[in-house]
Amino acid sequence: MNKDVIYIDVEDDITAIIGKVKASKEKIVALVPPKRIGVLQSAVNLHLLVRMAKNADKQLVLVTNNQALIALSAAAAIPVAKNLQSKPELAEITALAVDDEEDIIDGSQLPVGELERTADGEAVAPKMVKINKLVDTIDVDSEESVLPVVAAATAPKRALPPKSNIKVPNFKRFRKRLFFGIAGLIVLVGFLVWANVFAPAATIVITAKTIPSPISQTVTLSSAATDVSKGTIQTVNQQLKKDVSVKFSATGQKDVGEKATGTMKVTRTSISNSSLNLPAGTAFTSSDDHTFYSTQGITLAATQVGSNGIIQDSGTVNVTAANSGPDYNLAGGSYQASVNGVSAQGSAMTGGTTKIATVVTDDDIQKAKVALAALPTDTDKAQLIAQFKNGEYVINDSFNVDHADAISTPASGAEADTQATLSSTTTYTITAIARPDIEQYLKSALNKQINGATDQRIYDDGISKVVVAGYSNVSSATTVNIATTGQVGPNIDPDAIKTQAKGKKSGEIQAMLQDIDGVSSVKVNFSYFWVTKVPTNTNKVDVQFKLTNG
Repeated sequence: MNKDVIYIDVEDDITAIIGKVKASKEKIVALVPPKRIGVLQSAVNLHLLVRMAKNADKQLVLVTNNQALIALSAAAAIPVAKNLQSKPELAEITALAVDDEEDIIDGSQLPVGELERTADGEAVAPKMVKINKLVDTIDVDSEESVLPVVAAATAPKRALPPKSNIKVPNFKRFRKRLFFGIAGLIVLVGFLVWANVFAPAATIVITAKTIPSPISQTVTLSSAATDVSKGTIQTVNQQLKKDVSVKFSATGQKDVGEKATGTMKVTRTSISNSSLNLPAGTAFTSSDDHTFYSTQGITLAATQVGSNGIIQDSGTVNVTAANSGPDYNLAGGSYQASVNGVSAQGSAMTGGTTKIATVVTDDDIQKAKVALAALPTDTDKAQLIAQFKNGEYVINDSFNVDHADAISTPASGAEADTQATLSSTTTYTITAIARPDIEQYLKSALNKQINGATDQRIYDDGISKVVVAGYSNVSSATTVNIATTGQVGPNIDPDAIKTQAKGKKSGEIQAMLQDIDGVSSVKVNFSYFWVTKVPTNTNKVDVQFKLTNG
């Protein structure tokens, strides 16, 4: 006899299965349930199937290895086959196990007198034997075998052991299980809230084609605020002052012995009614060219004419030899004064000695100034640059060293024991430009290149690659060259993208954005694998741009 094989879907309910069995034209119907047995895990549903099959004069066979379903089919008296080629058998009903440690109350001690009599299995046993004999004659894969429809056997009830003690429920174990169950539920709810409310986030990465926009302009540096319309940009300066010095060797030779001294009597020789002044430093030279200088001034009175004739005034002053040495130790004699109208008569000059010593010369000082200017300044420059704390762009060429007038110790012409020192108060300065001022200037230059085009925007103002060089400081103006390359591309508003992408999937966003001119690719990255849509909260959406040269 033919049979009909019906494969049950997970989504099928009991009415759908009953409909499929009724629609079958064969007397034997083999039901093949899915791995998840679904509606067949209900004993009520199995009894409904048995009742329908009996009314429709059909025999049901379950094809399954599921132990739970096999146990249920035994209670409903439905034969079971392991596969379509094996022989169907009616499974044995598993005896109910009594767990002495579980929360069970012995029914024999309760006032239910008729309960023991219902446990008599003698009336059920003959039916189970009859069904087993009938099942032995069925072959699911044979077209000749016929299994008569039989009524479902009633499962025998196991008699409870007589006169057992009453079991008290274990409430301590129950409370523990209840506590862990509630804790687990709270954790599960918390995770679900986090996973669906707080965890979802998305990053939209847009690769845009941009066009390089070079900038190279000479700007005027000013202490006033930046004015891009006038081409001026404000500077920031740092200054450092300190005393620097160099040691140098004196190379001059000089007689530093004592100078001869004496007195000089001067007498007026010119006739005049006016007095004659001889200041200090008046020179008196001997006939052998040794010169002495007066150390004090003197005034000779006017010429007097009396009965005794002409009377001329005279006086005496101290003098010192022009140079040291014994050559100026002269005997008394006449001298030629540097002032006309007087005669001079010198006393014996004494005390002149010779001492040749090493002295500082002007040439020594000039060489020391060159050495002072050549002192290394790298440390001072680094110290100045370190004083910029806000990311300013330093103009290296603006570094300047200004030495004040150098002072030699000993002074020029003075005796030096071994070495002399040349020192100067030096001022170090350097100039920089604040980052916001450069950014303002670069954006202004790029906006001029865009020339008001609404479909273009600045993606990179080039601040990260800017080069500040070509520093020039002349009397008219101080200038520098600013050079970089910015990136200009399609005008895409990140905030508008966030709004448009709310609640959309990755493919929808890609289709929406790749239609924009200048967008080469779009990628959407979600925070976790279970997140498949962009959150509706725009604060959890990030839009990033990757730039490629078009």
